Amino acid sequence: MLPVLLSIPHGGTETPDELRDRVCITPQDLFDDGDAFTADIYDLSGDVAGVVKAHVARAFVDLNRAPEERPPKHPDGVVKSATCFERPIYRPGHEPDAALTARLIERYHTPYHTRLEEAVADPTVRLALDCHSMLAVAPPIGRDAGTSRPLFCLSNRDGATAPHSLLEELAAAMAAAFAVPREAVGLNHPFKGGYITRRHGDGRLPWIQVEMNRSLYLEEPWFDRDALEVDPGRITELRDRFRAALRRLRL
Repeated sequence: MLPVLLSIPHGGTETPDELRDRVCITPQDLFDDGDAFTADIYDLSGDVAGVVKAHVARAFVDLNRAPEERPPKHPDGVVKSATCFERPIYRPGHEPDAALTARLIERYHTPYHTRLEEAVADPTVRLALDCHSMLAVAPPIGRDAGTSRPLFCLSNRDGATAPHSLLEELAAAMAAAFAVPREAVGLNHPFKGGYITRRHGDGRLPWIQVEMNRSLYLEEPWFDRDALEVDPGRITELRDRFRAALRRLRL
C-alpha cells in the first residue's frame, strides 16, 4: 500500500439540483470546463492510503478555490459565472445569488475539505497529491493565455507545501513512468498550486499539485470529440503509468 493520499477535485460531472432550472451551459462546454476522466485516471483505490474525489462539476462549484472567492468580484471563483472559455453557465438573470452561493459552498465545498482533513489525519499518509488535467494550450482566462503547456506540471507553491527535493524526485519518476523527457515535466509552471495545496499543505504532510496535459488522451486516436468518449484502454494505460511513478518514490 502506497502511503499517498490522492485528491481529485475537478473530475466530477454532476449538476446540483439547486441549479438545474438556471443553467444554459451545453454538455460540450461543461465537459471542456472540467478535468474530464481524471476521476478514472488518478483513482488508485486499493493501492494508496486514500482517495478523495468530487462528484459536482467544476463549472458549478470549484473545490480548488477559496470559499471567499465569490462572484461578481471573482467570476472564476468558487461559484463561477462563465467557463474557462468564457462561455455562460447560467441563463441571464438566473445566476446564483448570495444565499444560493453560500448554500452551494456549504453543501459541496465544505464537505470536500472536511474529507481531506480527515484523510490526512491518518499517520500512515506521507504525501498528498492534488490531481488535475490541463489544456494543451492555455485558455483565455489563464495567465499564460494562448501558450503551449508541458506534458506535466508539478507544483509546491515554490517550496511552501513540499520540499523541492521531493518535487524533483516526483518529476523524475513521472518522466520515467510515462517515458517522456524530464524537460516535459514543468515545476511550478504554468501552475504553482491552488487553494487545496495552499490550505492543506501547511502542516506535517507535503502536498503537491499534479497536472496532466489533456493531449495525452483527449486527442486522436483515443478521443471521439463528437461523442465525448475516450478509449478506456488509454485511461487504463495512463492510470498504470501514474501508479508506476508513485511506486518509484522513496516514501
